[in-house]
Amino acid sequence: MKNEGAAQPPNFAAGAATGTPPLVDARQGGPTTLPATAAETTAERPWPLHLLSEKLKAHLERAPAAWVEGQVIEVNRRSNMCFVTLRDVDAEVSLPLTIRGNVLSRLELPLEHGSRVVAQLKPDFWLKTGRLSMQTWQIRQVGLGDLLARIERLRHLLAAEGLFAARLRKPLPLLPHRIGLITGRGSDAMKDVLRNASLRWPAVEFEVREVAVQGVGCVGQVTAALAELDALPSVDVIIITRGGGSLEDLLPFSSEEMVRAVAATRTPVVSAIGHEADRPLIDEAADLRASTPTDAAKRVVPDVAEEFQRIRQSRAQLSRAIDTLVSRETERLNHLRSRPVLAQPEGMVSVRSDDVERLRGRARQAATSAVARDVDRVHHLRSQVRALSPQNTLDRGYAVVQLADGSIARDAANVSPGTLLKIRLARGDLAASALAPSPDSPSTETKDIP
Repeated sequence: MKNEGAAQPPNFAAGAATGTPPLVDARQGGPTTLPATAAETTAERPWPLHLLSEKLKAHLERAPAAWVEGQVIEVNRRSNMCFVTLRDVDAEVSLPLTIRGNVLSRLELPLEHGSRVVAQLKPDFWLKTGRLSMQTWQIRQVGLGDLLARIERLRHLLAAEGLFAARLRKPLPLLPHRIGLITGRGSDAMKDVLRNASLRWPAVEFEVREVAVQGVGCVGQVTAALAELDALPSVDVIIITRGGGSLEDLLPFSSEEMVRAVAATRTPVVSAIGHEADRPLIDEAADLRASTPTDAAKRVVPDVAEEFQRIRQSRAQLSRAIDTLVSRETERLNHLRSRPVLAQPEGMVSVRSDDVERLRGRARQAATSAVARDVDRVHHLRSQVRALSPQNTLDRGYAVVQLADGSIARDAANVSPGTLLKIRLARGDLAASALAPSPDSPSTETKDIP
């Protein structure tokens, strides 16, 4: 999108584009047709100088007025006019201004060298001399309050973008090998950082970039040095530092360009600008803010003496911890060793052996008692069986008469005379034959059979 307030190149072909008649110069002894546009002019058909000047003046008069900001570097007052040279606050660009007395009279304070102002300018071209002058219609001095308000607006804008979020802060290396240092040429801040860092850690190395740390060129040089150091893989951390100064001196470190450059680095950045009370915007975007250059050196590298002391303390703590652990475990072992199960391990076996012997005796006694009871029971049952046994009857003198088929003769009437019989006695058997039964006795006579 084009800036409406910016001056556009003069369109010297405007007459031809709008269909206006060709230019005529009547000073050559008669009407002469001139080229309608600058592109049509040649060595044989040139424009008069006044025509080019008039076209330039007409184009510049159509340009709108523009508000600009800068720093006054030269003031030359002449009667009711004032000629001022205004320089850009961040670049080596200057512009002469012409200010009328009525415009100057509206200022609360007179213009001085170094004043920061905003002015409404409109270009003016002088036909006679061909000089371009910037006419100042309005001019205002930028006071401390205006600068602070502008910084606060920028702070809120960048914070709303998340540029100052804590999650974006990169941790500093525990022990940087090489430190990038951006500082003023031969400044005390540089000497403080180099001296204090070397005293704390003698092996540290520096990659120094000496730049302008205030005024015109500060922003460009610092951002260029920052990009250069950020591109070096050997640089572990970058320190941007300068001593104290006025708000105007420290103003470049609150510029949007520098703040965005600091936030975009891949290498951790430490900001050490001014004193504790100074708070430029790069402090918000940096990964660590140090109150002074000396504090930056102390925060970036550790103290070798303190590290040795910490090592000694850590070794002492480790030794005490090991001694405590060994003592505690030794005490636990002694306690366990003093228990009967470990002091007399055979006791457990002895106790169990006694239990086994006791149980074995009880088992043997129980088995013996059971066998004795069962023996008595067997004898009792045997006696009962014997008492009921036919053999016992035979032992009392009785005999058992059996027929030839083995059946027992129970009735003499059922036995025919001459029937062979088997007589079973208590001991041994007899063979006999039946006789005729006696009329007086129901018994049957028998005779021995040889």
